[in-house]
Amino acid sequence: METPDKRIRCDWVELSGNGLCVPYHDTEWGVPLHDDRRLFEAVVLDGFQAGLSWALMLRKRESFRRAFDGFDAERIARYGREEIDVLLRDAGIIRNRLKIEAAVTNARAFLAVREEHGSFDRYIWCFVDGKPVVNRWKSLKEIPTRSRESDAMSADLKKRGFKFVGTTICYAFMQAVGMVNDHQVSCFRYREILDAG
Repeated sequence: METPDKRIRCDWVELSGNGLCVPYHDTEWGVPLHDDRRLFEAVVLDGFQAGLSWALMLRKRESFRRAFDGFDAERIARYGREEIDVLLRDAGIIRNRLKIEAAVTNARAFLAVREEHGSFDRYIWCFVDGKPVVNRWKSLKEIPTRSRESDAMSADLKKRGFKFVGTTICYAFMQAVGMVNDHQVSCFRYREILDAG
C-alpha cells in the first residue's frame, strides 16, 4: 500500500479503513516491546479483540486505559463485582462480561508469572528465545494466523489460568509486540525494525 507520503505499508493498513491504523502501524506494530505494563495491556486488548477488528480496539484504546486504571495489573487483580458492574456500564469499552472477567483473571495470572519469573517480559519472550522471529512475507495472504511458538505460548498461558489466549490471539499478540516481524518485505517498517534490532 503506497500512501500520499509515498511510503509503502503493509496491506492490512489500507484494508482496515481506519486512520488510526497508520500511526499504529508506523510507530508501534511489530516493535519489540519489553515493558511489563504495556505487555499486559496488549494481553488484555488482544483478548477483547477476539471476534472483532483491531481498528475498533484502536478507537476504544484510550477508553480502555481509563476504565482499566491504566492497565495496572495489581489494581485490576483486586477488582470485584462492583468494579465489574461499573465496567459493564461503560459504553467506551467492549461490554462483554466474559472478557471483562477474563481481564481480572488475567491480571492475577500475570502477577503470578511476574512473581515466578521476575518479569512478565522475561517469561513471554522465552517463547521466541528472547529475539524476534523475522519472516519474509510478500503478501498479506502468506501471513499465518498461528505458529509453533503461538501454539506453545497459548498452551502455557492456559495452564497458568489465563483466559482468551487461544493460539490465534497469541499470534496477534506476538505480531503487535514485535516477537515476530510480520511486516511485509515491501513495507518501509520491515527494514527499519530489522535494522533497529
